Amino acid sequence: MRKLIIMAALCLTAMAAQAQQNLNWGQGPQVASPDVHAGNSVTFNLIAPEAQKVQITGDFLPTTKVEYQGNSYDVPGVADLVKDDKGVWSFTTTPLKPELYTYNMIVDGVKIIDPLNVYNIRDINNLFSVLLIGGDARTNLYKVNKVAHGTVSKVWYESPTAGLTRRLTVYTPAGYETSGKKYPVLYLLHGIGGDENAWSELGRAAQILDNLIAQGKAEPMLVVMTNGNISQEACPGETSEGFRVPTMMLPKTMEGSFETAFPDVVKFIEKTYRVKKDKAHRAIAGLSMGGFHSLFISINNPDLFGYIGLFSAAVDQQQTDPNGFPNIYADRNKKIDGLFAKKPKLFWIGIGKTDFLIKNNNDLRAYLDSKGHKYTYLETDGGHIWRNWRIYLSEFTPLLFK
Repeated sequence: MRKLIIMAALCLTAMAAQAQQNLNWGQGPQVASPDVHAGNSVTFNLIAPEAQKVQITGDFLPTTKVEYQGNSYDVPGVADLVKDDKGVWSFTTTPLKPELYTYNMIVDGVKIIDPLNVYNIRDINNLFSVLLIGGDARTNLYKVNKVAHGTVSKVWYESPTAGLTRRLTVYTPAGYETSGKKYPVLYLLHGIGGDENAWSELGRAAQILDNLIAQGKAEPMLVVMTNGNISQEACPGETSEGFRVPTMMLPKTMEGSFETAFPDVVKFIEKTYRVKKDKAHRAIAGLSMGGFHSLFISINNPDLFGYIGLFSAAVDQQQTDPNGFPNIYADRNKKIDGLFAKKPKLFWIGIGKTDFLIKNNNDLRAYLDSKGHKYTYLETDGGHIWRNWRIYLSEFTPLLFK
């Protein structure tokens, strides 16, 4: 018996040692990364004594222009880190404005996440380290503050039109479980390559809604975050297909299948949740491809949504696949006229000054102006980036369901 006790103790000791291997017990340089200083300059550190060159790239650095397939994109710049005599590479920024930033290290040409920063996020097939600098009213919306919190659920539903069981992310406001009340709904759509996790993770949707509702600036509402890739069950790695490599180019994204299947989502939500089931209490908004979907879903169903939001939206009619649903995109302007004839309460457009889609959005606005269709417009700095889409969600939601 005594031998068994000794053997068990040795096993536990070995397990504890194994579990503690990743902890730094005072050996080697003691550094943090990112290290935010008074005044909001930030030092990034990397322990890599054998590396020959270390750089950092992130959206806190000046951007450069890149041309791709006829469009001009802003991409983050690159800065060099400097190595000290202990093998620690460092770079310190100028003071940064409050914002949620993403970045990567580049070690001898290989892009990695910051190994000293446990906070990282996936965007399509890229991993980024994350840094939040608060301090103003807008970025404080992105923080978890001491307010009542809603619930974020991953919910599966049947889509007979798509022929799949698919997943949604659903935000229910604080108090939903016990209030007995019915709530309005915002259907919130992601961009190309995204999925049902994009708005809750990259977009900070739950934090923004929690904080705006707590401040009395937004009505308590459900937010339904769909997966716009109608050929997918759910986000990569969480489907019956297993750990497939995420990709931006997926079938049936912009040829009418998603728009045709969207009523399955509305029917599921209105059957499953306590929600108000009329146009005045439904809103739809989306970024980029999701703005494209929002536009064509709303103009093909003019009695469905009282509020429409286009965030850096692709708004042109597409060259449709003859095997798709070209009728969804036919007669766009005529359908827009039909939507406005039904008097939506809000038609909202937001886009960045250097967004590659700004010309298309300006052309849409010119058409709306020519017909006297009333809309709300917000133009921000920067391009086709999450920084803008978080702003647009923060500005759009307070206007809903008033």
